[in-house]
Amino acid sequence: MRCFPYLLICYASVSLAADVERESPIKFALYSAAWGGTTNDGMRVVVHNQTESPITLESLGFVQQAEGEPAPQTLDLAIDLQVPAGGYADQEFGYINLLEGDECVERSLADNWRLTEISNYTLNPSVRNLIIEDTDSFRIYQCVQSVLTTWTHTATGETFSNAEWVLFHFESRRD
Repeated sequence: MRCFPYLLICYASVSLAADVERESPIKFALYSAAWGGTTNDGMRVVVHNQTESPITLESLGFVQQAEGEPAPQTLDLAIDLQVPAGGYADQEFGYINLLEGDECVERSLADNWRLTEISNYTLNPSVRNLIIEDTDSFRIYQCVQSVLTTWTHTATGETFSNAEWVLFHFESRRD
């Protein structure tokens, strides 16, 4: 009988870990021309709903740990975008700085890399129709950050959240 609480705690821990590791059925990518440093443009999000129900992408909560800060902060992007079942949708909104406070991102930008995309999937050059002949002039480099993706199934009103990684995709600047 004494083992039961221990087993319950172990099960809850494994169950929670599985939820964090679960791949999200909602794929997204963020873009901004402002990341190239030449414009003052806003941002754009493109969402792919891989579920069989229409959803509303409610928000993306970026977990940021600034150097010297005792606890991580969450930067919430309110999206409120309706996406059809198995379909895509996109939306533009004002610029929100997602680049500050992350050592990997700051080091990459200082090292002459250009941020091209932030997404919750791995960027593959072949998907972008790129043939890389000279790896010294073009490489893809990624930084990782935690994000909480929250969406609602439109028909049922049931809300889901998924803790996952988001990847910051950089390309080397061409000289």
